[in-house]
Amino acid sequence: MAHTFLPFIILLSLLTLTIATSHQIPDSDSIVNEVHQSINASRRNLGYLSCGTGNPIDDCWRCDPKWETNRQRLADCAIGFGKNAVGGRNGRIYVVTDPGNDNPVNPIPGTLRHAVIQDEPLWIIFKRDMVIQLRQELVMNSFKTIDGRGVNVHIANGPCITIHYATNIIIHGIHIHDCKQAGNANIRNSPHHSGWWTQSDGDGISIFASKHIWVDHCSLSNCHDGLIDAIHGSTSITISNNYMTHHDKVMLLGHSDSYTQDKGMQVTIAFNHFGEGLVQRMPRCRHGYFHVVNNDYTHWEMYAIGGSASPTIFSQGNRFLAPNTRFDKEVTKHENAPESEWKNWHWRTEGDLMLNGAYFTESGAGASSSFARASSLHGRPSTLVAAITRSAGALVCRKGSHC
Repeated sequence: MAHTFLPFIILLSLLTLTIATSHQIPDSDSIVNEVHQSINASRRNLGYLSCGTGNPIDDCWRCDPKWETNRQRLADCAIGFGKNAVGGRNGRIYVVTDPGNDNPVNPIPGTLRHAVIQDEPLWIIFKRDMVIQLRQELVMNSFKTIDGRGVNVHIANGPCITIHYATNIIIHGIHIHDCKQAGNANIRNSPHHSGWWTQSDGDGISIFASKHIWVDHCSLSNCHDGLIDAIHGSTSITISNNYMTHHDKVMLLGHSDSYTQDKGMQVTIAFNHFGEGLVQRMPRCRHGYFHVVNNDYTHWEMYAIGGSASPTIFSQGNRFLAPNTRFDKEVTKHENAPESEWKNWHWRTEGDLMLNGAYFTESGAGASSSFARASSLHGRPSTLVAAITRSAGALVCRKGSHC
């Protein structure tokens, strides 16, 4: 009886959603309902393995002892605004065997650069532990997964990863650090095209005019500019389960105050550990919609979350431990505007745990439709954040056992 009744409920829910969203100008309640229905549908479709960690991404795949032969299952586990990033799912497995010999113009088969420029979907893995020192930034083609599970892979001591006018990228389980500037050189970005690239910023991961991007379980530190920057109309991004340390300007989301094309940007920042030696920008936001949910903030020297140009920031279920080194322990920073202006920006804290004097300065009227567009998943209680983020960063995974 229950099995025959369930499709009717789903059909009725879809019919209700269609009616609610058929008006030319939906009201706030219909937007909120649409977002929550979409979130619930995505959770039902994940098919969790239920390890019980409380981390919904990890519970989706980590307790599978056959993860090494079921690697592409990971693509079904994304949540948040980047949940549709499929990476190289359904593509062939490409094994990187050569950590050196980086040729930016004519990539050598077996190298990471040769893998990421191919036109076909690829799930890229590594034969053994390796440190990859690139000569120029690694410009990725669409529909690629870089999967470092099972080995210890570092991209370090040179230029790092660039996602430029690309879509459907997953980067998982990589150590990315000590990234440097490069450029003023030819770089190949597909088997059929290479071109001149000016000087890079020296980001760990640079996302430029791209969408459907998921960065998960990476360890990032000590780069020349940002650890992860997303600019120039990039959107549909999830940054999750990463461990970030020893860096100044951690994460920039939005190109400039005047670049209004970033008004459609939507980014989920979830289950990350912002750790030792961080200064600011966790993240710094402009224009768009940003869901900062269930992250553990244990260090910041200037501020944790900031922004300008009227972004919508929904801080939910995070744990903020203010540093002893700061007299002013404010989490937030409203930049480039007087209070008469930023008081209208939509910034909300909901269920955040404030420790050691930390405090969040809210602003805006709290319009439900605005925060609905900045809602991407159901946050867990902030008291669980330490447990949820305990495994942040690149994992140590062994074949034949749970990761």
